[in-house]
Amino acid sequence: MKTSQPAAAHSPPFGAPSWLLLGAEPLRAVCEFAGAQFMNKARLPQGDGHPVVLFPGLASDARAMRPLRDMCRGLGYTAHDWGRGWNTGPAGDIDEWLSALADDIATLTRAHHQRVSLIGWSLGGIYAREVAKKLGAARTRQVITLGTPFTGNVEHTRAGFLYRVLNGGHPPIDAAMARRLGTPPDVPTTSIYSRSDGVVAWQACLQGSHHAHTENVEVSGSHSGLVWNAHVLAVVAERLSQAEKAWRPYQAASVPARMAAA
Repeated sequence: MKTSQPAAAHSPPFGAPSWLLLGAEPLRAVCEFAGAQFMNKARLPQGDGHPVVLFPGLASDARAMRPLRDMCRGLGYTAHDWGRGWNTGPAGDIDEWLSALADDIATLTRAHHQRVSLIGWSLGGIYAREVAKKLGAARTRQVITLGTPFTGNVEHTRAGFLYRVLNGGHPPIDAAMARRLGTPPDVPTTSIYSRSDGVVAWQACLQGSHHAHTENVEVSGSHSGLVWNAHVLAVVAERLSQAEKAWRPYQAASVPARMAAA
């Protein structure tokens, strides 16, 4: 694992991951799931009980997020599912849909006195970032995304066809919305990505270095297995454990590789 802050500007053109990487996704994800069963979670930092909301990736739901949710709850956080079942993509007007989602999350976490951390996998990470913008820093503690291509488009993912099928052929977002999605929220935001991601181009998951409260953390793994990858779980646990209003950039040394194994 390592932290990087490559600038998004002046990057060379890139496309979707290779078909070879995509084809290897199922087997790699299964291996990552098996490896996570031997993870020594007792060595992960305990939480302070603040609320955490999890947003699933495209064509997935709370069941796919269960390993991540169970870890959060085991560490002492109050972990919630996003509450909308299967993620089939935004319906109708995207901005209105996101505003309604933000209202749902505000209602879901209203009883908590602490600010909420938002964690999104793939497309769910887009939701997490946009919900954070709508809730604002007064309600949002931080955002963590897993393999989320917030600076990319359909040419940078192998899931474009699936999105169109599930979303009724919804047209691509326009340039203005694309710029908005690429702008991080005004709260600490961590993008966890893998160069061996077989679904989305890892370059589309990078945040620029001109925002002091954003960071990119590289792990090794598949796209499908990010929600139970042992290294990802360790990074998420470390990010969540930071004291309120005391966010600092991630340091790989703070989560030793041996922590991920029993």
